[in-house]
Amino acid sequence: MRRVLPSGEVNRFLMVGGFNTVFSIALAYVFILPVEFFFPKLPRGAATTIANYAALPIAITVAFLAYKWFVFRTHGNYFKEWLKVFAVYGVSLPFPVAVIPITTSLLLRLHLAPRLVSLLALIANSCVIACYSYFAHKKFSFKR
Repeated sequence: MRRVLPSGEVNRFLMVGGFNTVFSIALAYVFILPVEFFFPKLPRGAATTIANYAALPIAITVAFLAYKWFVFRTHGNYFKEWLKVFAVYGVSLPFPVAVIPITTSLLLRLHLAPRLVSLLALIANSCVIACYSYFAHKKFSFKR
């Protein structure tokens, strides 16, 4: 079990993953404002989903660098590994289309503030994606 999950690497992954999660959620949350400005009639779930997709290229690139430098500590192959990281996250591209609108719809029924609903939906989406990303990165993106 220790070969599959080396504790130092897992701890670094969790720390970097925590940063990446907060960064990507914050970035998507900031992107909601321009989406709502340009498309004021969009439902909350759709605006949050669009903002999430708009933030993805930046968030994925920051995550790639953090994983490369601090977690898996690989050298060289920047472009090849960057494309692999995008491929890993590409598998998760359909998730926000389902997770964010469903979560938003359920949370709006609780009469929470719309901005809080968007934030919680982004957090739920990140949790779903984080569940598989460690193994995908370890076995594919940064395979040694």
